[in-house]
Amino acid sequence: MMIARVAPFIVAALLAVSVRAEPYVWDLPDWLDPPPVPADNPMTVEKVELGKRLFYELNLAGPSYMSCATCHDPQMAFTDGRPVAIGVTGQFHPRSTMALQNVAYLTVFTWADLTVTSLEDQMVTPMFGQHPEEMAITGFEDRVLDFLKNDPVYPGLFAAAFPETPDPIAFDTVRLAIAAFERTLVSADAPYDRYRYAGDEAALSEAAKRGEKLFNSEPLGCGYCHTGLHLTDAIPEAKYHNTGLYNLDGAGALPEGNQGLIEHTGLADDMGKFRTPSLRNVALTAPYMHDGSLATLEAVIDHYAAGGEAARTGERSPLASPIVFGFALTDGQKADLIAFLESLTDRTFLANLDHHNPFH
Repeated sequence: MMIARVAPFIVAALLAVSVRAEPYVWDLPDWLDPPPVPADNPMTVEKVELGKRLFYELNLAGPSYMSCATCHDPQMAFTDGRPVAIGVTGQFHPRSTMALQNVAYLTVFTWADLTVTSLEDQMVTPMFGQHPEEMAITGFEDRVLDFLKNDPVYPGLFAAAFPETPDPIAFDTVRLAIAAFERTLVSADAPYDRYRYAGDEAALSEAAKRGEKLFNSEPLGCGYCHTGLHLTDAIPEAKYHNTGLYNLDGAGALPEGNQGLIEHTGLADDMGKFRTPSLRNVALTAPYMHDGSLATLEAVIDHYAAGGEAARTGERSPLASPIVFGFALTDGQKADLIAFLESLTDRTFLANLDHHNPFH
């Protein structure tokens, strides 16, 4: 019995000695450059492997029972299907879980915080934040580290991923490894990609082609914000917009505690401004908007057609962006627009087992 218990640790030690860090090689189409990688966290195969396991590790949460993947499910394009995220202690986050595909191309993260400029820094909030608690590690640091150190697999994985670090099992290396895994979550094989960038005319239905033209047309103007390879104007530099979702006081106010960029800048003009999310795999990431208040793609289209949800249900927000000006669509045009949005679904990405739970 003693041999059976010690053997996994011997295997882990042997792995640490025998495996050298291997540079990670991107498998991307010719038209897409690899995402930027910080000099202090180079990509290696071993680090990505460790990061993937940690991303799905339920024991990484303070009281256990929750992983990064609890809110970032690969089957829902790394979202959770809820209006807002719910932490391990049951606290509701004020905002919706953001998708992670192509997240490594961003230079600013979260819905509205200008100060979070790397995946490594972003991870501090879900791990240690207390308002609200998400993974709730604060106060449970020793428990989490003891688990990682005494697990039969993790010591070897950490040693292989960080061969030059004397004591590699620490929260800093946890953040580095998970960030490395997240940088591999690149989506680039949707029907729209094959049509627009690979020259495959047959990849897109006629309805979706008509929808693309509507999307980028002057009357709709969707392409003003959802632009470029990643279908967001947040790349390479983040931009923030008020889409007229709320007008609680006639002056454009949003619900307290969830008012966007103003909470970080203090500038009145930033009321209700949020970073533009990518539309890749958007058909799988309902409900929509920063607070999950719009349940379907149809509801989102109705929101913009009215010049904002506040305008649709009452009085337009005076703070709404001037590019959210409203438009009219026939039922057929609305169907074409949805066909285009559905053509942004990358089934190759969703089925890629390199992104899926290693414990299954």
